[in-house]
Amino acid sequence: MTKEFWNQRYAEQEYAYGTEPNSWLKECLEKLQTGTMLVPADGEGRNGVFAAQQGWQVTAFDISEEGRKKALQLADTRGVSVNYDLCDMDEVDYPDASFDALVLVFAHFPAVKRKAWHERLSKMIKPGGYLIMEAFHPDHQINQQINPAAGGPKEPSMLYTKELVTGDFPEWHMIELLQEEVMLQEGPYHVGKAAVVRVLAQKPL
Repeated sequence: MTKEFWNQRYAEQEYAYGTEPNSWLKECLEKLQTGTMLVPADGEGRNGVFAAQQGWQVTAFDISEEGRKKALQLADTRGVSVNYDLCDMDEVDYPDASFDALVLVFAHFPAVKRKAWHERLSKMIKPGGYLIMEAFHPDHQINQQINPAAGGPKEPSMLYTKELVTGDFPEWHMIELLQEEVMLQEGPYHVGKAAVVRVLAQKPL
């Protein structure tokens, strides 16, 4: 999906995916000590802002100016600070081993670039750092047909399986690697039954 698509979606007055954090992220953060966090494709900031509220030092980025604007508004409303950069994955250039956690919540990358981008992001995480991921599974296509508000990519190659995750993060220890059916209530564009892959993993020391 293009920068123009996301700018148009995030220009709407309502927050496209709500202002509350993803439930899997919230659950995972309860198990971890705070530190530095990288949140790619953070959109309107609901996840990065929540992590900052929990004491994390958050760096987020996205391609959408409109998303960044609303994320900073949300951070201001919640009384926290987030370092939010405007760039895409081809431009990201954070130092290796500079973050304690990587959060990928519905960050669906093009199939031709996904593995390389995941490898690049992995290098930015410190040894012993964590990956928190939630992504739509191919089974979600059935939900999309029944309920357009279920959300998620329409391109099947952008959906994630457990095998895809372990292939892209081969050295990481999978603390939890789940394929589940959940009910989403995340703004107007993630509503209803969803088939997802949920990951909590640790980078080897």
